[in-house]
Amino acid sequence: MNRKGLYFLIALALGGVGAAHAQDSTSGATTPSYDDRWYIAPTVGGYYNDTDRNTNSRQVYYGLGFGRFINSYTSLDVFFDRTKRTIDGGNSQRWSNNNVGVAARFYYGDWNAWRPYALVGVMGSYHSNPADKAWSPAAELGGGVSKTITDSTDFRVEAGYRYDWDDKSQPSKNGYGDWFLGFSIVSRFGEPAAAPAPAPVAPVAPDCSKQFRNGVNLCDNKCPDLPEGTIVGPDGCPQKVVIDLRGVNFKFDRPKKGETDIKKALAEPTADSVAILDQAVDTLQRYPQVKVTVAGYTDSVGKDAYNQDLSERRAAIVYKYLTAHGITADRLVGPIGHGKNDPIGDNGTDAGRAQNRRTELQVQQ
Repeated sequence: MNRKGLYFLIALALGGVGAAHAQDSTSGATTPSYDDRWYIAPTVGGYYNDTDRNTNSRQVYYGLGFGRFINSYTSLDVFFDRTKRTIDGGNSQRWSNNNVGVAARFYYGDWNAWRPYALVGVMGSYHSNPADKAWSPAAELGGGVSKTITDSTDFRVEAGYRYDWDDKSQPSKNGYGDWFLGFSIVSRFGEPAAAPAPAPVAPVAPDCSKQFRNGVNLCDNKCPDLPEGTIVGPDGCPQKVVIDLRGVNFKFDRPKKGETDIKKALAEPTADSVAILDQAVDTLQRYPQVKVTVAGYTDSVGKDAYNQDLSERRAAIVYKYLTAHGITADRLVGPIGHGKNDPIGDNGTDAGRAQNRRTELQVQQ
């Protein structure tokens, strides 16, 4: 049995996991978010058999995986699959395989985009044919592409090469290599982990023991004529309120024209963005004197006129969310769109473009 080949593939699997962890740890703030819920992945596909098997060259296989993402770039599955092959000249006799194993997938790109990935797997293969029944080790290498369809569902298609060190089914043969193509629907279950609420915006207590204005120590006179509820800064006078919507980003080309459900338009995990919006509502309710401009932005993909319209739709859907949650329209300016102007991220990268698909609440002076 060619054990060196098996050890080599296992080493590749372990090395791939290390590379994914390194990618995740060095990416910093640009690391895309991910959903770490458990999922099941029913699979159906086809094999193109090794001619040494002396079976029909093509047949269907089916299986089921169970796994989860361990970081933004890596998922691990425990899986089972099964196939049957008709033996050449065997009077319709069948040669079946049941496989049980573990597969790691290493993804690239933004969570919401089409994500290519590499596949490495190791397994045990149980063979059953008229001549013998036995287990043997097997391993696979391949690649695929995955796309998020809904908050709880992904589609993936993959292809690769699976090698089986079976030396029992045919005494004169030692190992078989088959090509495969498979399609899976990944369905996550349970509720996503609740994101921590952003820290509330609070006024900064003045430190004015050594500060003077017009000869008066600010600790003795902190702008006493200011209206009740005014937020003061370190000099004891009005301070600009910053309502941070960093993290409230939109999916590519969303919202569509006529789309009214903001949760469908926001980038995932949606719960994070909704929590930030709700915190902004709370801040505006606690400081009723504050007025804001609702401004929308896009990344640089697409024509200027289209991006201008898209940025206005983003500002409008946030504007409607604020008014629907009790913020009166007389406290809001806009909605205003700025198109691809004033980027806060690098439009040359997926992560930077995702940051630029945003809205801002700009406090009026």
